[in-house]
Parts: sequence; structure tokens; C-alpha cells
Amino acid sequence: MKKISILILLSVCSLHCYCWGFFGHRQINNCAVFLLPPEMLGFYKSQIVFLTEHATDPDKRRYAVAEEAPRHYIDLDRYGKAPYDSLPRNWKDAVAKYSEDSLNKHGIVPWWIQTMMARLTKAFRDQDEAKILRYSAEIGHYIADAHVPLHASSNHNGQLTNQKGIHGFWESRIPELLADTEWDFIIGHAVYIKNPGQFIWQRVLESAAASDTVLRAEKELSRKFPTDRKYAFEDRNGTVIRQYSSEYAKRYDRLLKGMIERRMRQSIFAVASFWFTAWVNAGQPDLSKLQHRGFSAEELREFEALTKAWQEHGASDPEMHVP
Repeated sequence: MKKISILILLSVCSLHCYCWGFFGHRQINNCAVFLLPPEMLGFYKSQIVFLTEHATDPDKRRYAVAEEAPRHYIDLDRYGKAPYDSLPRNWKDAVAKYSEDSLNKHGIVPWWIQTMMARLTKAFRDQDEAKILRYSAEIGHYIADAHVPLHASSNHNGQLTNQKGIHGFWESRIPELLADTEWDFIIGHAVYIKNPGQFIWQRVLESAAASDTVLRAEKELSRKFPTDRKYAFEDRNGTVIRQYSSEYAKRYDRLLKGMIERRMRQSIFAVASFWFTAWVNAGQPDLSKLQHRGFSAEELREFEALTKAWQEHGASDPEMHVP
């Protein structure tokens, strides 16, 4: 059954290996399409290339728009101890207590997802194809980020525990190595989410709870693993780079007992369910009757600018490389 599931996965959501990381975000959006009901599947499947490729736009925007970075994470440990009851879940209440500047300093991902949800719902209601596509692609990114443990911790790249590089290791290196060959993304169907805000806060709290395990397991493995086998030089799109070795990555994944695969599966399910919920809340418009106007010249220029910003600055991002 496992082999059959992998074959199905490879046929419906096979992707090139990009630098979760670019690979993970694209795979999550791509696979989420196939969890949608028939009334949505036709439209989303016809636009799967856009939804897949533009899953990474929010990461690219980090290098062009200063306000973008806080939308990807939240340092929950800055607000006391779990379950962080001192932090209001409602945005207006949180602003009244901490100020918007303070909240942005420590990340706003659970609130930003709700903003994007409102935008996507309105786009469905207005039957605006371009905005439906853009907001679907982008909300998928933020939802996936909320499922990453280190996106809910101030020690987001192991910088406080001498584990710099663990961020990319967890969310990029291991999915790239194992997702297409060993993981199973045959999940089921999207569901209607009665309270999207409550849903995403629960996912963020789960991420925060798992962050200590992510860091502790790598520390434990690093102490026992032969130093000369921890890293390897491998070809990546024609360039030889230094990264965590395949052996080390697989050992770490086993120590985590399937956590990364599990969080990726949960991300796919959540993305599809948010798309479905927005569509239902908008009155279930007939997506086969959307006006195919395409993207404006201004929108196309924005896409090009995001890619250019990434090409100029993203390659030097310390979180994307092994120390």
C-alpha cells in the first residue's frame, strides 16, 4: 500500500527540487489541490502551476518589503509559558495590550493568516480570478509556516543554542531528501473549518510545543554522530555546496519519529481546508464561470520584482545554508 501511495503521489504532485524551503512550500500547495471537492478541483487543478510556483512569493517578498518578515512566524516564548494565556488571540485585544509595534517585533503569523483568509473569501465573493489565485497561493505559504516548530520560537535558527542552520535543516534539507521517496501524502479530503482563527492558533501552539524537541534531538544526535560524517559536499543544480549529510539527516528524522512528515501532511490538509472554507463562506460561487482576465501588467511586474529581490538577496540568507 505504501508503494502504491508513493506512485500516486509522484504522479499527481511531482516537483523539481528547489531550495517549508521552496521545495516544501511548493509541494504543500501542489498536493493540497487534490484534497478539494469536485466543485473546486477543476479550477484549482487547471491553475496548479501558478499555485505551486507562487507558493514561494511571500518568502521572496521578505527581501523587498520590510513589513513582510513578521507575517511568517511568532515568538510565543516571548509571552511567558504554554499555553501563553497572557497573549490575546484577538488582534485588536492583542494590540491594545502590547501595541502593534511590539507584536510585529515578535511575529504575527496566526493573525496574518486570518487577514489573508478574509481577503481570499472576498475574492471568491467578487469572483475575482486573479485575486483568488494570488491569495490561495500565499495563504498556503503562511499556513505551512505556522506548522513549523521553529517558526513559533525565538530560537528560530538555533542561534541561541549553537545550532545555527537547524531551521533550513528541518524544513528544507530533510523534506527534499525524503518527501518524494519515503513519505505518504495521500490524506483524504478538505473539511469546513468552523473557526479558522481557533484552528490556526492550535496549530501554532503545537508548533511551539514541538520546538524544544526539534532542538534537543539535534543536540543529542550531534554529540554522538561522527564529526567527519555530519556534513557532505553535494551537487545542487550544478553547484557543489556543503550541507548536512544524507546519513545525518535520516538519523535525525528517525529521532523525531516522523514529526516533519506529520507536520507537512497537516499543512497540506490545513491549506486545502482553508481554501474550501473561504469558498463556502463566500457562498460557493461557480468557479467554472470565472472571467479569465489574466494578471495586469502591474501584477506581472510585481511578480518579476519579487523574483529579482530573491535572486539578489536570497542566496546570501544565512538561514538557507549550513554553517
